[in-house]
Amino acid sequence: MSKTITTQAFAGQRPGTSGLRKKVTVFQQPHYLENFVQAIFDSVPELDGGVLVVGGDGRYYNRTAIQTILKMAAANGVAKVLVGKGGILSTPAASCVIRKYGAVGGIVLSASHNPGGPDGDFGIKYNISNGGPAPEAVTEAIYARTQTITEYQLADAADYNLDTLGEGELAGMQVVVLDSVLDYSELMAGLFDFAAIRAWFAAGHAMRFDALSAVSGPYAKHIIEGVLGAPEGTVVNGEPLEDFGGHHPDPNPAHAHELMEAMFAADAPDLGAASDGDADRNMIVGKKLAVTPSDSLAIMAANATLIPGYKDGLSGIARSMPTSQAADVVARALGIPCFETPTGWKFFGNLLDANRATLCGEESYGTSSDHVREKDGVWAVLFWLNLLAATGKSVSELVSAHWARFGRHFYSRHDFEGLDTDAANGLMEHLRGLLGGLAGQQLHGLTVKLADDFAYTDPIDGSVSKKQGIRVLFEDGSRVVYRLSGTGTEGATLRVYLERYVADAAGHGEDTQSALAALITISRELAQIAERTGRTEPTVVT
Repeated sequence: MSKTITTQAFAGQRPGTSGLRKKVTVFQQPHYLENFVQAIFDSVPELDGGVLVVGGDGRYYNRTAIQTILKMAAANGVAKVLVGKGGILSTPAASCVIRKYGAVGGIVLSASHNPGGPDGDFGIKYNISNGGPAPEAVTEAIYARTQTITEYQLADAADYNLDTLGEGELAGMQVVVLDSVLDYSELMAGLFDFAAIRAWFAAGHAMRFDALSAVSGPYAKHIIEGVLGAPEGTVVNGEPLEDFGGHHPDPNPAHAHELMEAMFAADAPDLGAASDGDADRNMIVGKKLAVTPSDSLAIMAANATLIPGYKDGLSGIARSMPTSQAADVVARALGIPCFETPTGWKFFGNLLDANRATLCGEESYGTSSDHVREKDGVWAVLFWLNLLAATGKSVSELVSAHWARFGRHFYSRHDFEGLDTDAANGLMEHLRGLLGGLAGQQLHGLTVKLADDFAYTDPIDGSVSKKQGIRVLFEDGSRVVYRLSGTGTEGATLRVYLERYVADAAGHGEDTQSALAALITISRELAQIAERTGRTEPTVVT
């Protein structure tokens, strides 16, 4: 039996680059979550009579939200829901499960790398049948529905037991509680040389995987310590906690403090790694060396044929526009295309489905391949483990050899967080006003080759996405890129991306910020950051 609940629309329920993210307290408002979930059911009629996957990263409010979604799914005619045990389902595992069991789609609960807890953030997004985030046509339809909604459907039923594996029923709807770790582990075993990695650990090599008290912990512990035989304790902070144990679950040098200290110590293990709140991001660290995500993507692409799942080579590479051009250089050497897309994993889906790209990456610590339709943190770590086992080289040796062959792309991102939204929007409009006259100008010794507001035409379906970031490209291959982030929940975040290419190995040892000094100055002056925002230094540098 279901009830029809009268409601009113909430302003501001438009999904960002990866779903709707707000403070937990916003989602706890009566009807707020329900409105958005009903908008999904109203916008995806195939769910009536279909199979839905539901799960999240275990952050605060995850269990409560899942119970609501299950009751709404039953009331809206969903035939079957697959839900992660305890409500836990990493984002890449959700993609894996959607694809493996032929679901219509999935509702994934996460605010990714954003902090958790009662005062933290929460998020929800819809993934389509290929396992990837819904494209803009779907998210815009969901948003439009949130603005006209007047009622939603809710089954009158008790909460469902999420902690016992197996099948059951909720208000006439079949519910299957599954252990997604096993499905995901099976997928990984088909891609990587687990025997070689086991031998690498058995030979005395060591690693440290910091799960940051987030959802990657169960997956990493099962595969790395269980299947691959790494010593117990290799995975630290491995239990998902509702507040991530106070960690900021963003795997970068600025937030993964414990890992960076361990990797820069005299007794550092051979490989350091971390993942984020929902396990779709990764950071790779060698002894006294943090590998940039842009370099990681390029190195993985250049060495992909060493991995069993990619032994036949790559059909192409795709990267988000702000990600460095290191992958482009590798693609040219391999004779394959490299696609430049807007930020947001949803833009890779069509390329992967059409077999135009095999590896994809974003500068924001996201890397993956065509095995799922999400970025995948544990997969990336296993890829690096397989490379170390197959080559016998260290992380530093792999990176140095790559730079020697392809040149080094010095790269950094400067984030100015919590800006006044009007000031941030004004800064971007100021930059757009400069675009027409920048080409040919000399700025601190660098000549502007091209300046534009990046637009993307999808080569598969022809859809067009405009205003995806301001690019200033220089004659020597250097770049400055500006974007306003779509993943925050308070104020605006201005991201400034800086890139400089150095071919000569003699210059590869310079400190990154020193190598980028001229571009840093240009980026601040051109955008009038201090004058318009009151900020003279970024909040976070990665």
